[in-house]
Amino acid sequence: MDHALEYRKPREAALVPVPDAVLTKPCEVVVRALWSGISRGTERLVFEGRVPDSERDRMRAPFQRGEFPFPVVYGYSMVGTVEAGAQDLVGKTIFALHPHQSRFVVPAGAVTVLPDGLPPRRATLAANMETALNAVWDGGVGPGDRVAVVGGGILGGLVAGLCGAVAGVEVTLVDRNPQRRSLADDVNVTFATPENAPVGCDVVFHTSSSASGLETAIRCTGFEGTVVEMSWYGAGQVAVALGGAFHSQRLRIVSSQVGQVSPSRRVRWPHARRLAKALDLLRDDRFDALLTGEVAFADLPGALPRILAPDAQGLATMVRYGG
Repeated sequence: MDHALEYRKPREAALVPVPDAVLTKPCEVVVRALWSGISRGTERLVFEGRVPDSERDRMRAPFQRGEFPFPVVYGYSMVGTVEAGAQDLVGKTIFALHPHQSRFVVPAGAVTVLPDGLPPRRATLAANMETALNAVWDGGVGPGDRVAVVGGGILGGLVAGLCGAVAGVEVTLVDRNPQRRSLADDVNVTFATPENAPVGCDVVFHTSSSASGLETAIRCTGFEGTVVEMSWYGAGQVAVALGGAFHSQRLRIVSSQVGQVSPSRRVRWPHARRLAKALDLLRDDRFDALLTGEVAFADLPGALPRILAPDAQGLATMVRYGG
């Protein structure tokens, strides 16, 4: 019998049986899960029941079942193998925006075949990479820019890696945890703690979801520079340091979230094109540094309190299906 992960009440989840994966339309496919990724920031809000009332419709994931706050079957980073359905897809390894579930049926148009050379485990970062790509567009990073990324998590690592691949861009990954230096080394950028973070940056990305991190980001930004705010605070509030030199330096704070594509790309980049490019970008071996843990699907409910704890160690945790 197939199962899905259901968030049931604050900080409690369980595996629940789901209907058999049976094709009912010719345009559908049956997918057997291989790996799924846990989006730590977003799924922590879901796990703790902190999705704001005003954002419940916008935060709905494709193929989500149930309504916020609980019970809800949620998730959006699935990699699997097509077992049945459209003949041109059978046997292919695909990515889909689908909750954590052992086997499922979706329209054929909802899956994207992985490009050659992309390991299925790393492909679970595709949704995060799409978010990172959109943020780089929002920031308008160009050759030679000085860039800081405040927050050395999954999104911070992806953004740093993308910006570091642009000709001449100087990237510093800023994090209060000195162990994040190894991530900076792996994606070939400089590392700094907040105390010695660079100043005068052209673009600064903030991903730490903390008031202190946002203050650091503002401090790093040069005259008429841009802070790209990528953190998602849910129902929480954060103090923004708008005193000091914020106005005299004519700084900008720009929100970035993949639900709306950067205006500079919106017309030409539909979702299918963005997702295909995100998967293509993940063929870069540097991003294996973000994959720091895995858990068997059968053990997932019991492991979630540890994985989604505010002080959780490591970066991306993959859910392993099958043997």
